Amino acid sequence: MSPGTESYALEVISREIRFWDSLPLVSNGPSQAVTNRHLEKNLSRVAFHPSTYDFFLKPSFSGLCQSEKEAYQLILDFMEPGEMSLLEKLNFLNAVATLSSFVRYQANCNMNNYYPKTLLAKKIETFIQQEPTSTLESTVRQQAMLCIVALSQVKPPFHLCQKLDLVNVSITSVFSLPPIMPSIDRKDSASLYLQTIQALDDMLHALVLEQRSPDMLILQNFIEIILPWLMMSDKVHQQSRALSTISRLLRFICNFSELSHMVSFSIIGRLIGTFSIFCLDPNQDVSSGALEALYYLFTILVLQRSIRPKTESILKDLQKHFRGNWLANMQNLTLFFRKYLTPVERADVIIVAMEAMTSGSTNNVLAASKTLKVILKYPLAEVAKVPEIIQLICFHIDRVTDKAAQSTIRKTFHLLVQSHTDEVILTLYKTEDASQRGTKKSWEILDSFPKGYQVIMKYLLQKLISPQTHTDQETGGGTELSALIVTRAIHELLLIPSQQSEVQIFFASLFVALLFQISFLVTNESPESQDKPHETVSSSIEALKTLLRSSGYIEHMSYIQTLGAWELVVSPESHYDGVTQLARSLVVKNCWHNRPVFSFLIRTLEDSNCANYLTALVFLTELLHCPDVAGIVDEVSTKVLVNWFKREEPAIDYLFLQIAEIFTKHKNTMRHFHILQSYVLSCCYSPSSEVVMETFLMLRRILRDLTWRQASSFITELTFTLVHFFEEESEELRLITFQIYGSILTKVSKITLVCPLRHQILNFLVLLVLHLQDVNADVVEVCRLSLCSVATFLGWSKLKGVFSKNDVFTILSALLQQERSKALWLLKQSVALFKSPQGPIRQVAVWFTGQIIRVLNRAEKEEIEEEYIAFRYMQRDPDPVVSCLTVQTIYILEAKEPVTPAKTPSSCPCMRRFLRRYH
Repeated sequence: MSPGTESYALEVISREIRFWDSLPLVSNGPSQAVTNRHLEKNLSRVAFHPSTYDFFLKPSFSGLCQSEKEAYQLILDFMEPGEMSLLEKLNFLNAVATLSSFVRYQANCNMNNYYPKTLLAKKIETFIQQEPTSTLESTVRQQAMLCIVALSQVKPPFHLCQKLDLVNVSITSVFSLPPIMPSIDRKDSASLYLQTIQALDDMLHALVLEQRSPDMLILQNFIEIILPWLMMSDKVHQQSRALSTISRLLRFICNFSELSHMVSFSIIGRLIGTFSIFCLDPNQDVSSGALEALYYLFTILVLQRSIRPKTESILKDLQKHFRGNWLANMQNLTLFFRKYLTPVERADVIIVAMEAMTSGSTNNVLAASKTLKVILKYPLAEVAKVPEIIQLICFHIDRVTDKAAQSTIRKTFHLLVQSHTDEVILTLYKTEDASQRGTKKSWEILDSFPKGYQVIMKYLLQKLISPQTHTDQETGGGTELSALIVTRAIHELLLIPSQQSEVQIFFASLFVALLFQISFLVTNESPESQDKPHETVSSSIEALKTLLRSSGYIEHMSYIQTLGAWELVVSPESHYDGVTQLARSLVVKNCWHNRPVFSFLIRTLEDSNCANYLTALVFLTELLHCPDVAGIVDEVSTKVLVNWFKREEPAIDYLFLQIAEIFTKHKNTMRHFHILQSYVLSCCYSPSSEVVMETFLMLRRILRDLTWRQASSFITELTFTLVHFFEEESEELRLITFQIYGSILTKVSKITLVCPLRHQILNFLVLLVLHLQDVNADVVEVCRLSLCSVATFLGWSKLKGVFSKNDVFTILSALLQQERSKALWLLKQSVALFKSPQGPIRQVAVWFTGQIIRVLNRAEKEEIEEEYIAFRYMQRDPDPVVSCLTVQTIYILEAKEPVTPAKTPSSCPCMRRFLRRYH
């Protein structure tokens, strides 16, 4: 405390006269329940007048001594209107104090029985108002306030509104006095001032009590009357008086363990924020007063909110820092901010600091910045009033020019974004029209907070990627983000010009997330998408367009518009066609982000619960046409795709077939085709005839470009698969099967013809020959070419000419003649064709079977029992030509058997068994 100041002078004089010890303690008096503070503040000030009841009072004077009777009469005389001298005022005040003292000690006695208390208080209030504020020359103020103390101790209790009037008048009267400077000749004046200050304290203490305990709602009202003298005054002595008065009032409260309405004491955060800022005031009186007030406020919090066994130790630690340096007290501030304050109170501290940083006062800006910096040194605890804080930043950020303050605000904003992302986004969304007030547009505030931009964008993306978790409705006062708000927020973020580099980083995830949002809303009919789906879809489309535009894809936009992709995407019937067109536009225009988009889709599909898997697969299938994308396909991504194809859904099967075909067109993807081949071939056996047909069409296409070196294992496996489809009733499928087999034969050479492929090709010889009788002329042509190919790589030069020109019977005869050693093998192939759905083929099969049996020797005939049974069964064939030919052939065979003794039924066990069974 510096010499030459008011506080120093008062301290010196108070030591000399020991004024503090001379005044008696104010005892407690009756009280009345306090109505709600907010209701009371809205009531008009009440003018108290004597009621009819008051004028007809007949007080009992029994028990009054002479001095008390004189006091009562004096009161009656002076209550009449008119000017009063200084002496008369003092006599009146003394009379009121005397009567109050008498009433106080009377059982069930009430001041209104003698004179209305409210009128007496109003008269005293007038005395205080009439005192000059330019000088302090009389004891009227002091005695008036002490008289209020006396009245507060008798019934009835003061109404809250009258208490506030008395406090407001007294504070104004005392605080408006000029500063008391140290001077020997003004010692008496300083002493009078100290007595007046003490009387003010006594009055505040008396009025704040209710039923022997301080009422914190009343205290809050008193402090709110005093605070403007601290916050709005530019006079140091007034600021110092305000802080000292609040400090002493808080110190008085510390003497009580029980406080009324402590839960409703709602200005703790504001007080802590205000005191913390004034702790750094350049004036020592102000800073020390703020530190003292902060200490007593912390003490109250410890007494009321700490765990009892720890209260004493906490108070001792707090006492160590009392009147210490600023940093020591700020350590307490950090502790109390995190441990003892409620979320609302924490918010109030931040708001006070923010308001101070935008006030324009250099001292306040620096002090508030340092205060917030200390508070935010640790992770931000739960905070309420986030919208209010964000709006404060949005509306006033342009006014802050100090770099340290700007840095503190950025950190505050970033911490709020991290811990209360939903509320921050909702606030920015709801204050979108803030630019009309001459401030930055709400979303553009993120220009100043790049880290906040990243956090918000990532958060919105997370919300968007899982739309089924949204509550798709406007949230009113809640903090749940609807899909519509999320989408609009992303759209606004994309419009911020300074964040274009960030948009490039987020392009892939943003593009996919918005597309998934559209798909979810268009194709999903769950309850989550019922509220405003069209508006949300439109918002998502606009966000997607803005993303493309802000990424520089103007030409892509025109191409998409030409394809009509936007219209297709929003229609449930054509949605996936629209998705395909969007992907195609990126491929055709060689979008730089194709590879990141593909990688993001693969990461998304790694989740087996991906809700938008079909959209992802449709888009990814088209994206694979891009050479850059095909170049980054690896084993991991291929297996991710295979896992989805195991679902055996027709829609996925079609996509899988397209992907498999694309894999065969690029060198890199072909290296991973072996992972797909077994699943491709399994599609040949799909229960869906459409999938089967699409599979064979795809196989026919890819075999045109595949080489033996690239896919030898696949070609071999495919050859064995075809055996089940040569006799398909569908002419189209049968033709495709023979065409595929013909393509396989063109890729086989003498060098590559090894088992088991060689064996399988020879197994199809008779089939190819017999299908020269196929009802489909295209099949006949394919079979003849295939026979020539077989003859070429098998080295059958003579048969090649026969295959190319002759009819089926000539070919079969030539084949049997050349391959006599393989007669039994040829017989099995021929018998297998008895099941052909085509009569002409069965007819030739019967004829050729007969020809083979005729050339078999006895040993060979003993091995064909099953084939001969099947042969004889053909007598029942539904085609009369086939059945008749079978009967004739058997007759000829049996007729010729006895001619040669070596081959009679009696000498051929096999034929004898046949004859016994069928004759």
